Amino acid sequence: MVYQVTDDELGARLSAERFTAYAGFDATADSLHVGHLVGVIALARLQKAGHRPIALVGGGTTLIGDPSGRETERPLLSVDEIAANAAGIGRQLEAFLRFDAGPDGALLVDNASWLATLGLTDFLRDVGKHFTVNTMVAKESVRARLSEREQGISYTEFSYMLLQAYDFLHLHDVHDCRLQAGGSDQWGNITAGIDLIRRTRGTRAYGLTWPLITKADGTKFGKTASGAVWLDPARTSPYQFFQFWVRTDDRDVIAYLKLLTDLGSEEVADMETEVRQRPELRRAQQVLAWELTTAVHGVQAAEGAKRATEALFTGELAELDEATLLDVFAEAESTPRPRSDLTGGAGLIDLLVHTGLASSRSSARATVSGGGAYVNNRRITDLDHQLDPSDLLAGGYVVLRKGKRSYHLVQYS
Repeated sequence: MVYQVTDDELGARLSAERFTAYAGFDATADSLHVGHLVGVIALARLQKAGHRPIALVGGGTTLIGDPSGRETERPLLSVDEIAANAAGIGRQLEAFLRFDAGPDGALLVDNASWLATLGLTDFLRDVGKHFTVNTMVAKESVRARLSEREQGISYTEFSYMLLQAYDFLHLHDVHDCRLQAGGSDQWGNITAGIDLIRRTRGTRAYGLTWPLITKADGTKFGKTASGAVWLDPARTSPYQFFQFWVRTDDRDVIAYLKLLTDLGSEEVADMETEVRQRPELRRAQQVLAWELTTAVHGVQAAEGAKRATEALFTGELAELDEATLLDVFAEAESTPRPRSDLTGGAGLIDLLVHTGLASSRSSARATVSGGGAYVNNRRITDLDHQLDPSDLLAGGYVVLRKGKRSYHLVQYS
């Protein structure tokens, strides 16, 4: 989990001393997404090891925008939008960190509480004078943007590094924070804070980064065809969240288990062997999905997501309630039909054509006779098969499938 440290002695000191450490989360949305999980879990692991974590929600720095890892400037949000986002993120962090453990409890802070009242002249005098433009330009997050002649980097984003450095200084002064942790793209911002503390307080602070998660197939981690995978169940349902992890590539799953769960090394090693020898079982993916869905949404939601997943692959779709059924097939094409169609029996051949699963009646007949047509996950080979009200799921739905993956949801009303 450790990609870089500012001092080789940090590991020994963390083992021997009690640290207060922080990691920051920008309030650009009202929910964290799975890309934030490494940072959240890093803070949780520090707390389990006896250290005090500070989760900083960047209500103030979000007004500016972090240029790290960005090719273009972030859109600016209003103060009210950022405050609402910060509140939503704070609620999600409570699933991972203990905030009610007295003096040893985690702290949740919003840097708007000190940055919003910071005077410009005071900031330039007390912070800006300790940084040269030469040093700032040398940072990777700035240098990458300066190479883009058309876009460049605004003075607003250029100042972000100084604001984050001041965050570290403020937390050092108020909470004796000695360690900042973040993704590897935050290295320049972290070392800027360490330099500021050394120059202004004459004390030693430390930095640690974790690797940015990548996917073996080259696509961006945490993204799907429909967008980011969020921790908020209103944005990404527990079932969709569970499915995201179930679909993890065999080449990635062991690394994710190590980074994102608290499973023991022997158990992970056993699953690594199983991935090599019996990848078709996908047990490692199932364990990963269970562990993370439980951590984010709770045991009850994880059990529901697991039941829905099993129903999809075992064919027991009748066990699903309407909300879960719609969630499971949220990405499938759908077609409305009048319930009267089922009174005298609806022909499967015509329905395959009507829904677009077959381009013609002859194509539909070939699909059925070849064993590639399914009604509610039951294979149908009878060319004259008729659907009736007994086929309805959750009171008004039929799931058609062609082959292994082409689903279509027919809604009867």
